[in-house]
Amino acid sequence: MQLSDTAVKILGQLQDFALQVKDQDFSKPSEVLSGASIGQHLRHTLEFFICLEQGTSQGLINYDKRIHDKLIESDKYIALNAIHRIREFISHQNSNKVLKLEVEYSATNDDCVIIETNYWRELSYNIEHAVHHMAIMKIGIKQVAAYIQLPLDFGVAASTLRYKETSKLFAK
Repeated sequence: MQLSDTAVKILGQLQDFALQVKDQDFSKPSEVLSGASIGQHLRHTLEFFICLEQGTSQGLINYDKRIHDKLIESDKYIALNAIHRIREFISHQNSNKVLKLEVEYSATNDDCVIIETNYWRELSYNIEHAVHHMAIMKIGIKQVAAYIQLPLDFGVAASTLRYKETSKLFAK
């Protein structure tokens, strides 16, 4: 399935990044990331996938109720473990399970809205969310860990890659 393959590829890119980054640089605050670390952005990205994993078994997803696990953002080996587990989960999903998404958009109260959704829709959301945060991470990586070799498509949406390729064809 294209969505699963794409998610596994993205998680593979995150794994490759985590394997390359030095421990001290993983959790080092970055000025260009407003004091956040690349580890914090990785943790944030992974926790959305974890919410999908847990929500798929429970039938209800709420991305606002993620854990904010300080260990994932400060220890790259714990992050690598999470990546491995998430990749396994996604690789073994083969049905578009009906789910409910619980959202809370009010800053003043805890009123929730329940939206009908499904596994494939939420996986596509997680892919887009991951690409967005990978683009942000790339900025921080260039500042605190410029030695890391990232693939050219790290943090770049598939539509942007297609557009760039088409633009090259028309430029000839």
